[in-house]
Amino acid sequence: MTTQGWELEGAVVELEYQPTTADFAEALNARAKLSVGGRMQRRLLILVPVLAVSAGILVALGGDRPGAVFWVALVAVMVSVILTPWLQARQLYRFAARQGTCRTMVRESGVQVVTDHSTTTVNWAMVPRYRETPLLFVLFSGDKQATGVTMLPKRGVRGPDDLDRLRSVLDRNIRRL
Repeated sequence: MTTQGWELEGAVVELEYQPTTADFAEALNARAKLSVGGRMQRRLLILVPVLAVSAGILVALGGDRPGAVFWVALVAVMVSVILTPWLQARQLYRFAARQGTCRTMVRESGVQVVTDHSTTTVNWAMVPRYRETPLLFVLFSGDKQATGVTMLPKRGVRGPDDLDRLRSVLDRNIRRL
C-alpha cells in the first residue's frame, strides 16, 4: 500500500492530527530558544521591564521624569514582544487549517507529511536536531536561525507505545537539544 508514492509498510511511526494555534505557538517558542532572533526577543522582554523600573527609580530619587513618549514606546515594545509569537502562530495556523488533516509517517529515512492538498518529505539531513516540548516534538534545520521547523504533535500518535517509538527514531537519527 502506498500514500503518494511512499510505502506505508516501512513506516516506523504514523501520526494523524489537525494542527492548532497552540501547536504553532509552542513550536515557535521552542524555536525562539534556539534561534538568534528568538534569543534577542527574549532579551528585549527582560530589558523593557528593567527600563521601566529604572525610570521609576529615577522619578523616586527626584530625577527628571521620563516623558510620555518614553512610556508609550516602552509599552509598545513590550506589547509587540509579547504578542508577536502569538500573532505568528495564528498566521501559520490559518495556512495549515486550509491544508486539512496531516497524516505523518516517521521513518528511519526521514519524515513525510501528507495533507489534503500537499505532500512534503524531509530527510534527516535537513532537520538534524529536535526539542521535545510538553505537546510536541519540534524538528529544526541546522542553520543558526532554525529557519526550517517541522512539528510532530504528540496527540497525533495512534497508540501509547508509538510515542516511545517516535522518540526512539528521533534519538537514533537526529540530535536532541
